[in-house]
Amino acid sequence: MTTTVSRQALNRATLERQLLLRRAKMPALDAVEHLAGLQAQAPFPPYYALWSRLQGFKPQELAALLEERRVVRIALMRGTVHLVTAADALAWRPVVQVLYDRDLKTNTLHARELAGLDHAEVATAARELLAASALSSTALGAELARHWDVPAASLTHLARGRLPLVQTPPRAIWGKAGQTTYACLDEWVGAPLPPPSPASLIARYLRAFGPATVADVQTWAGITRLGEVAAEMDLRRYRDPDGRELLDLPELTVPDEDVPAPPRLLGPFDQTILSYADRTRVISDDYRKRVITQNGLVKGTLLVGGQVRGFWEITKAKKAAVVELSPFEKLTKRDLATLESTAGRLLTWAEPDAETREVRIRPPA
Repeated sequence: MTTTVSRQALNRATLERQLLLRRAKMPALDAVEHLAGLQAQAPFPPYYALWSRLQGFKPQELAALLEERRVVRIALMRGTVHLVTAADALAWRPVVQVLYDRDLKTNTLHARELAGLDHAEVATAARELLAASALSSTALGAELARHWDVPAASLTHLARGRLPLVQTPPRAIWGKAGQTTYACLDEWVGAPLPPPSPASLIARYLRAFGPATVADVQTWAGITRLGEVAAEMDLRRYRDPDGRELLDLPELTVPDEDVPAPPRLLGPFDQTILSYADRTRVISDDYRKRVITQNGLVKGTLLVGGQVRGFWEITKAKKAAVVELSPFEKLTKRDLATLESTAGRLLTWAEPDAETREVRIRPPA
């Protein structure tokens, strides 16, 4: 008989695998690998994600990994930018290529402009240009437009779809600013891309986010037909309270639902609330609408009792830095005190040069 896993036990499994039940003592590189990468649509959310999860994390550690090309920023799952180890980028980009192939055929802005082109020829030209020097989207498109009478933006879109392009430093280096420039992943890290292995991708997802349904895996990856792959894998199978089948790696277990879940501050774009078809294991549908804006921005969140209960934001004016906590509901004094203390440490970490720092707590709304 298949074991049914309660919603709270699923929540605790997610928190445990995402290093949110207790701060881990591990190098940043190992954490990025363990977590199956970090959401990185904006330059700095990965730093906040590691601060929330690791003991004594310093931004310079992750910045060094980017500069040493041991981690990279690359569009992968769901067509969004992730920060992943170089090895995972090489392994996963071929698996999700189907997503980019489909986009090149259906994208309403570019598909018509690109319909008459030899895509492989354009991609080869783009690769040669990028092998000579990392280029911005504008510069790459302008160079390609010298040879094809097609809008430069469409040519750049083709290159991003056909080639595994990484965003190169100083983009996303803590304390620095820089426009986005691109290089080919395999050239950048000096290793070839292997054949696609969807089963390996599924296993890595389950290690970081399981137990989970096939729909959850597909939502995270942005590709379909993974149920056929999972059916051939040696996996442990559970049921959730609604009767849906949950998959997990056979060597992993689910923690007891009564394991304490201490209050946490999750960074903007945290993958914990973005990587499931059913996100209610960590955030209610109503609260999700308040955390994720209409233009796709994802606020930093307050995690209490394993669930999102509000959001936080840092504002700066000259040498003053303020972090404002906005709970959605009444919280206990103990939880508020823990969040306030954590926010103070976060502000000291994020804004070390500020002359004044303040934590403000808004009334529930």
